[in-house]
Amino acid sequence: MQTTVALTKPVAPRQANVHAKRAVRAQAAASTFNTTRSEEIIREAKELLPGGVNSPVRAFKSVGGNPIVFDKVKGAYCWDVDGNKYIDYVGSWGPAIVGHADDEVITALNAQMLNGTSFGAPCELENVLAKMVIDRVPSVEMVRFVNSGTEACLSVVRLMRAYTKREKIIKFTGCYHGHGDQFLVAAGSGVLTLGLADSPGVPASTAAATLTAQYNNLDSVRAIFEANKGEIAGLILEPVVGNSGFIPPTKEFLVGLKELCAEYGALLCFDEVMTGFRIAKGCAQEHFGVTPDLTTMGKVIGGGLPVGAYGGRRDIMEMVAPAGPMYQAGTLSGNPLAMVAGIKTLEILGRPGAYEHLDKITKKLINGILEAGKETGHAMCGSSISGMYGFFFCDGPVNCFEDATASDTEKFGRFHRAMLERGVYFAPSQFEAGFTSLAHTEEDIDATIAAVKDALKSL
Repeated sequence: MQTTVALTKPVAPRQANVHAKRAVRAQAAASTFNTTRSEEIIREAKELLPGGVNSPVRAFKSVGGNPIVFDKVKGAYCWDVDGNKYIDYVGSWGPAIVGHADDEVITALNAQMLNGTSFGAPCELENVLAKMVIDRVPSVEMVRFVNSGTEACLSVVRLMRAYTKREKIIKFTGCYHGHGDQFLVAAGSGVLTLGLADSPGVPASTAAATLTAQYNNLDSVRAIFEANKGEIAGLILEPVVGNSGFIPPTKEFLVGLKELCAEYGALLCFDEVMTGFRIAKGCAQEHFGVTPDLTTMGKVIGGGLPVGAYGGRRDIMEMVAPAGPMYQAGTLSGNPLAMVAGIKTLEILGRPGAYEHLDKITKKLINGILEAGKETGHAMCGSSISGMYGFFFCDGPVNCFEDATASDTEKFGRFHRAMLERGVYFAPSQFEAGFTSLAHTEEDIDATIAAVKDALKSL
């Protein structure tokens, strides 16, 4: 009879001491972190709302545990219902670029509410915000306001099809353009977080009209154009990916896309719902010096209220009803509250030093995070542009969604929890970009980097 002896590798005294210190540090942070009330609210919410939330990525599925339930926000900070305070790098997932509940924005909203919250009729505020958008965004000669980024992207695809009289569109694996049927093919954001390749309920015929290429890979795009000559209406992309994590393009890639669209008679649309007015005053297209035919926007232009917009060349936009035959409408589109909040937000962003501040603090943050990873022995990579950044738990580089899948998502989940325990709120998914604001201070960044170092040591 053969006996099997289980052998264990002896742990060196110094290594054991390191592990012990990490355990003590993690236990100390966790012991003071109470989420009892959040747990109670989410338990009830799961009986009332699908999954207990109204947007899937909020559910903490990829980081473990239950969501933190917010009570209030102000400036760079948020507080949960248990009284825990966090430095916030989610920023309502992008809109809070001037800081949460900014005093000037709140004052403008309060004044407008006395005059009414919704008209369902034209108001001059729509003209004011439209002129600000047209003045800043190189591609936009006319704009239509809607109520969400999803609505903007749905509408712009219909417009591309109406203008070109073609049906097929190209998108990129891991890019997210809202939950419209034609976009839930190899999508990013919550689709990645929940591990859903595609969504049930999307007709096969709809999915077949969406062709997917690899981000930062022009050859993959040309191959699709060649295989579908005369059939592609347009190409839509995040000019900086924020829904597979933070993935910047090369300028050559964006220039090449514009040239390919021109060559094959298709329209180019930048989905700037996330990047719009965040990485530059004139959006990503100004930053990279590449002007698309059409642009979708949202988040920042609503100043924290529900909003979306699409715009572009005048000859294309005049296809939109009632100027043209392509129908699109919305009861609350251009509502005065969203317009006022957007006007004030863009006004604040237009002041001297705004984007310099965003660039300075965000570079300091991402450099500090990556240095902390190096010091503590964790493979990490990442980068930033102005007030948008991201990092992955892998060596990198990450140039597309396929590269992003190499990230250690299990480790990110543990890191996310450790950061919550240390008073920092990062997006609850490895596959989401992070955001800074004008309200974040150097002291906030220093405190965050210190917390990151401590959290990484505890992993």
